[in-house]
Amino acid sequence: MIWKEITIHTTEEAVEMITNFLHEAGAGGVTIEEYVDNDKPRDTSLGQWFEVPPNDIPQGEARISGYFPEGTDVEAVVASVKERIAELAEYDIDTGRADISVRDVSEDDWANNWKQYFKPIRVSRKLTIKPTWEEYAPESEDEKIIELDPGMAFGTGTHPTTSLCLRTLEGVIQSGDEVIDVGTGSGILAIGAVKLGASRVLALDLDPVAVSSAMENTRLNKLDDQISVVESDLLSVLKQEAGAELNVTLPVRVVVANILAEIILLFIDDVYRALQPGGYYIASGIYKNKEQAVEQALLAAGFEITETAREEDWVAFVARKR
Repeated sequence: MIWKEITIHTTEEAVEMITNFLHEAGAGGVTIEEYVDNDKPRDTSLGQWFEVPPNDIPQGEARISGYFPEGTDVEAVVASVKERIAELAEYDIDTGRADISVRDVSEDDWANNWKQYFKPIRVSRKLTIKPTWEEYAPESEDEKIIELDPGMAFGTGTHPTTSLCLRTLEGVIQSGDEVIDVGTGSGILAIGAVKLGASRVLALDLDPVAVSSAMENTRLNKLDDQISVVESDLLSVLKQEAGAELNVTLPVRVVVANILAEIILLFIDDVYRALQPGGYYIASGIYKNKEQAVEQALLAAGFEITETAREEDWVAFVARKR
């Protein structure tokens, strides 16, 4: 099968928003390539495996490709995506040159070739992410394996925002906690929370494709009874009439959100209300230029910042409800 590949050259900061634009335009899959410094010393204290293909992408930039079936009105898609990218300037998001190119590719060129670079990776002291097609045995009783088939649309856990979340979750989760995961994507954080001891998780995402992916990964990890995946615009599902099947009892002890800073700023008060006194909010997906704005908003809502974690140009906050 031949697909139409629409490629956008942009910045790391704009990756998540532009990726969403392609999904919403009907992409059957999306790939993201970012700058890779293969000469950079790697932290192997947790036994990470790094097998990253070289590329010619400058530091701070990214290349995003969306794949559309034959018959798609490509000109209309490009026009729509261009318009939405231009609107990002209103949110102070630097999109760089945002050049767009189109070409035809065969399905084999993109649907499976990327898998050769996704290997088991130890992301924290206890958590290892293992793609379903790889063989891997735990090295100790404490090591917990997250089985993951992210598809072409969602994260593998190697991106700094996801690994920051998983590491901070490990320091916060207590046995029996109930957790809400906002913007669950592949479901990786919800699964990680249960592996770390959470009893129940409500995983939310606005994208029906993400909901389907998270459900499948929940099933792969045999956690259907503990994780409920629900389509919801942020925490709007919590405002529905009493009796909605939430899988958790409000208020909960932990809320985690790995989404854009601009979105985090929209529902901080909702998170505060959903948390128990002394409960924790882990907010990741924050690019370095938005760190101060998010920190100020968390403090203004009544949170105290107990930890600020950084990796590359990304920031995650652990905030405690006073």
